[in-house]
Amino acid sequence: MAGRACQDAMDSYNTGGSKLMKIGLGILFLMAGLLLRAQLPLAGEKDTYTVRWISEYPAGRKEQKKSLGQQMSAVVLGKKPNTLVKPFGIVGSSPTEFWILDQGSGSIIHVSDGNGKEIRSMQRSKQLFPSLVGICAGAGQELYFTDSKLNLVYRIDRDKAFRFTKNHVLSQPTGIAYHPLTDQLWVTETAAHSISVFNRDGTLWRTIGHRGTAYGNFNFPTFLWIDADGKVYVVDSMNFRIQVLNSEGEFIRCFGAHGDASGHLARPKGVATDRFGNIYVADALFHVVQIFDPEGNFLYSFGSQGQGEGEFWMPAGIFVDDKDHIYVTDSYNSRIQIFKLEKR
Repeated sequence: MAGRACQDAMDSYNTGGSKLMKIGLGILFLMAGLLLRAQLPLAGEKDTYTVRWISEYPAGRKEQKKSLGQQMSAVVLGKKPNTLVKPFGIVGSSPTEFWILDQGSGSIIHVSDGNGKEIRSMQRSKQLFPSLVGICAGAGQELYFTDSKLNLVYRIDRDKAFRFTKNHVLSQPTGIAYHPLTDQLWVTETAAHSISVFNRDGTLWRTIGHRGTAYGNFNFPTFLWIDADGKVYVVDSMNFRIQVLNSEGEFIRCFGAHGDASGHLARPKGVATDRFGNIYVADALFHVVQIFDPEGNFLYSFGSQGQGEGEFWMPAGIFVDDKDHIYVTDSYNSRIQIFKLEKR
């Protein structure tokens, strides 16, 4: 049902555009702000849940204000403040332990106990990454990330980054995810409108899809997420939908349509799932995170445009850990916001 609705919406968009585009964005923003405090009935659960804001990184604006003496002391002692420019990708294990790709500074930030450590090295100590996009955890302590301008995938080892992809030239790699069942890395190649699957030794195993609107094809795909059951969630950006594939890359379903009503997508970016199978999608143009059930039915959204707690300005990456913490890279507010899914 969700897949059929997804394709019908695509057909409508391709032949004349969605009629729902006439609905004002202001209505959506108002509803999104109110829904932040609403109850969320999760799939297969009798209980209801809510999304609660818990923290941000760097520390809140009030905490950042320091006296002149404190500022001079920091300069003398050489203490560098925790700052971000344009965070994009994120992966974490707890609200005090996570990794950030800061696209604005070309840096990878490892946050531990609230303190950030920059990791800029590839083979040389001061080389920056021009276009950091996606990051994921692999088996054990492995981390992998993409740079869409260098057209490479890197592996982080002992706080240094090394080239992972070997005999394959990527075409604007963006999203990346580790498949726990096949022990492989999936990478979206946005400019090639496809997904490449790599073995752990960096060799290419297969390529999935090409440009198009049919099931299993893509139009500028970006972010990726793979859940514990091996289902693959692809942000098919310019088809304005999320496609769900199995471990073999075969189409299961899709949801979403171009428009500005709840459940529609305008500029979808990060995608993630929680332990209930519900799907979170960050929409940069709406400045919200939308939540769908496992079948792709819209549940609710949280956030609105702004700079306060729970508000966003062009959110990009999203990550959900196994303890129901939701991490959002609030890109143009230069911060990470962390939320908690809680039972009412």
